[in-house]
Amino acid sequence: ELDWELDRRGHRFARYADDCNILVKSQRAGERGMANVTRLVSDSLRLTVNPLKSAVDRPWNRKFLGFTVGRNEKKLKVADKAIEKLKDRVRELTRRTRGNRIDVIAAELRESLLGWKAYFGIAEVLSPLRDIDKWIRRKLRCYLWKQWGPAGYRELRKRGVTVREAWNTSKSAHGPWRLSKTPALALALPLRYFETLGVPSLAAR
Repeated sequence: ELDWELDRRGHRFARYADDCNILVKSQRAGERGMANVTRLVSDSLRLTVNPLKSAVDRPWNRKFLGFTVGRNEKKLKVADKAIEKLKDRVRELTRRTRGNRIDVIAAELRESLLGWKAYFGIAEVLSPLRDIDKWIRRKLRCYLWKQWGPAGYRELRKRGVTVREAWNTSKSAHGPWRLSKTPALALALPLRYFETLGVPSLAAR
């Protein structure tokens, strides 16, 4: 009934279950539409519009089914909250106490990332996805560095890092997360290494 009424009034809208976005041309039209829809939903459908989750706002300040739009380019973009949920999942899979081999971690990551990409792959703004790709590789470098432990120097040298760089990195007082961004780790564990493990790129099209 809500869809029919919005369509009858000539509104452009998108709805999934009880989540609905109605697009209008001005703040005033939005406030008028909000009042009318709230009244319709309450009186005709006997439902309640949650005032804490509802608002009249610019599209880039709202999210819908995990998406929003970019403020400048007006293109479809993954919402920040959806990206944070993905990062929480990656943190869970790469936490230090798990102790699994990197190929096991990569396989689990691949399953999660491919599912996420299947849903969010229609996003048009790719810069946040490129940032996530880099962050995931850094998390994996950090995981491996912690696993190598005292063998870090030997592992770096085996992967082509110079004696000086390997020594400075392995003897550094900095923690694993900071070291995961060093040139030594980037050289030892480049992009192609993670590609061979089957870790997909979210930004790749």
